[in-house]
Amino acid sequence: MKTTKKLMKGLLADTANRVPTEPAPAAAAPSAVEKKDSRLPIDTEARKKNRTLPTAKVLQMLQTAAPDAFRLAEVVGKWVWVTFQEQPAAELRQQLAQLGFHWNRERQAWQHPCGAFRLRGAGDPHEKYSSYHPADHKPA
Repeated sequence: MKTTKKLMKGLLADTANRVPTEPAPAAAAPSAVEKKDSRLPIDTEARKKNRTLPTAKVLQMLQTAAPDAFRLAEVVGKWVWVTFQEQPAAELRQQLAQLGFHWNRERQAWQHPCGAFRLRGAGDPHEKYSSYHPADHKPA
């Protein structure tokens, strides 16, 4: 116990006697140039409603609003996934967000829950659910 007290007294005395070699940096002045949000605006209320739509309705809206994204769409269980080779244009990302899609960084895909909200699973959903590409199916 005495050793600890001596050590603490020595550290406190050493800290008090220390002379800073450089002056402390002044508080960071607010940047004159702030990073601007480059995302296009979306109607959040409509987006919330769109996230509850069934799969068939989401696919219909996707085919109408973004036919290029529809050709890349995959239905996994009840969810719709859209995967691009490269980052899509800002307008297309805005359309996907407006339709209720969100970006999944781990799977590198835009995903729509189609009203089937689930917590993240442990494995690949392809192993648990059937999947298909709706653009490959011909309407009857």
